Amino acid sequence: MHETEIMIKDVPQDDRPRERLMFCGASHLSNRELLAILLGSGTKNESVISLSNRVLLHFDGLTLLNEATLEELTTIKGIGKAKGVIILAALELGRRLNQYKPNERYCIRSPEDGADYVMEEMRQLKQEHFVALFLNTKNQVIHQQTIFIGSLNASIVHPREVFREAVRRSAASIICAHNHPSGVRLHGA
Repeated sequence: MHETEIMIKDVPQDDRPRERLMFCGASHLSNRELLAILLGSGTKNESVISLSNRVLLHFDGLTLLNEATLEELTTIKGIGKAKGVIILAALELGRRLNQYKPNERYCIRSPEDGADYVMEEMRQLKQEHFVALFLNTKNQVIHQQTIFIGSLNASIVHPREVFREAVRRSAASIICAHNHPSGVRLHGA
């Protein structure tokens, strides 16, 4: 332990992450404090705040932590399988909440609405996916289907695959979308 290392028990109760969350709300906490709450405790020689800070530094913040594996997490001193599993479960719960669509049918009024509907789900994909949204006469999504999964930078789709499902669903209109996992967007022909 560093001589300047402050253990959580030495922090005034009102300044501890759990208590701050209860009194101020989760939105007022830093990423480090939220992660500290998930971890629950530090190690014999390191506070939970310091440990959570090291985890975030290791993954360059939330960006790479979002894609962490249990193996990567457990290479960090102080993160065992139990704490690693808690972090992975929290990340997955966050993804699911982000993708949650209420039972009420989503209405698409613009191209942006269509993009918003599929964006969260498709942004994490490592291969190119061609997805079709099938809409009723009120422009509400009645079905979403991945028509084809391609490679890193290509997907080949035959129109009959799209229209077959549209006829089956009695869709009034169709929106087709695909992602660019390579990050390269081709324009033109």
